[in-house]
Amino acid sequence: MKGTIATRRELLRGVGALSLAATLPAISGCQDVLSAPIATGPNILFILADDLGCADLSCYGRRDYVTPYLDTLASQGVRLTQGYANSCVCSATRIGLITGRYQQRLVVGLEEPITAPKPTDMLPAGHPTLPSLLRQAGYRTALVGKWHIGAAPAAGPNNYGYDYFFGYTGGGTSYYPLEPASPMPDDLLRNGSPVAWNGYLTDVLADEAVRWIGSGPRPFFLSMHFNAPHAPWTAPGDTAGAAAWTDALDRNHGNLDAFAKIVLNLDQNVGKILAAIDAFGLANDTIVVFTSDNGGERFSETWPFTGVKGELLEGGIRVPLIVRWPGKIAANATSPQVMVSMDFLPTLLAAAGVAPDPAFPSDGENLLPVLTGAATPHPRRLFWRHKSGDQAAVRDGDWKYLRLGGKEHLFDLSADARERADRSADEPQRFATLRDAYMVWNAGMLPYNPTNFTYDVTQVDADRY
Repeated sequence: MKGTIATRRELLRGVGALSLAATLPAISGCQDVLSAPIATGPNILFILADDLGCADLSCYGRRDYVTPYLDTLASQGVRLTQGYANSCVCSATRIGLITGRYQQRLVVGLEEPITAPKPTDMLPAGHPTLPSLLRQAGYRTALVGKWHIGAAPAAGPNNYGYDYFFGYTGGGTSYYPLEPASPMPDDLLRNGSPVAWNGYLTDVLADEAVRWIGSGPRPFFLSMHFNAPHAPWTAPGDTAGAAAWTDALDRNHGNLDAFAKIVLNLDQNVGKILAAIDAFGLANDTIVVFTSDNGGERFSETWPFTGVKGELLEGGIRVPLIVRWPGKIAANATSPQVMVSMDFLPTLLAAAGVAPDPAFPSDGENLLPVLTGAATPHPRRLFWRHKSGDQAAVRDGDWKYLRLGGKEHLFDLSADARERADRSADEPQRFATLRDAYMVWNAGMLPYNPTNFTYDVTQVDADRY
């Protein structure tokens, strides 16, 4: 395997003189788009960070650096204070996001997360997705960045609604191109074919997004799934540090300063894309969403919550969530509405005037009326489970049932955001109701089996994904 990878990389380095801009006219999927109906909805730019903690932006409380571009985005739209990811790990959330359903309804969603992809690790063929439904309605669609829902050719994003794909299929990759002999992955793909690249990966992805936005007709749906700030924690300019990260399971690198530089670079690249949207004259007709695929990891800020990626404590599933749509969503607004990854399928379809597939009803909710102010925030009942540590959680209004490490708890999040005061003895009926609700929900999901990989919460610092 390593020999094959090295040979491919050597070939790519040899043809690297072909610039990404020069290859842009070869973007595929044009015939499908031209044969689709003409859509009239807004453009949609969906920006997903990777492992960004709920307080890693200064507009959410980070104090040791400032994220001016994302702070500005928040001031131009609504900043949700109770945003959630569908899972506490990467691939599981991405499945919930793209399908609008609990990922536990799908076999691939039981991988928590996908680390060594098997040929069978993929969405069911023909399963409707957010991009496929928008594409059928006439949208031009693209994914730039991380896929992480299978690596086999049949599992790629071009088979699930994306006209164009530029990025990588695994859980993580190097921030800089590596020497051919390196065991760390650094290959990027364009529509399934390896492509040479140079520079800092977050910059490369943002530049590709800007080129794609300006390369074709409107309306468009762009999934801009950044690599940052996922491990390896390589700051911009630290090519020596990138080369030193030789073991995919070695997480004893990085520090707070490097993490800050990674997030600041992410912020700058979001600003670059937003500036392009404005320069193209599209800002007033473009919905912009910014969020993360799960909670933060070791260098993240999760205050006032506890827990990190890999845990169903609030810090592992709470994420920043910003939505901007000029003229539709009020500027400089905050909302306490509970919103989770799978809500984006029904919400964005509604904004685009596109009907969902009735054969695959979403487990999410269309929250567009709340985001636009036509309806008031309301309580939700949501469920999570995670195989590592036999974890389970239910959010019901302000109350949360949590099973972690063999122990069950009940917390009032409105009074105890840090999940420290167990109220199960004080509220036995509420505790029983939520536990029973979880059992009913869980019975309707697919069961785990012994081969499902799991993010080991006891080995957070040793497990790469």
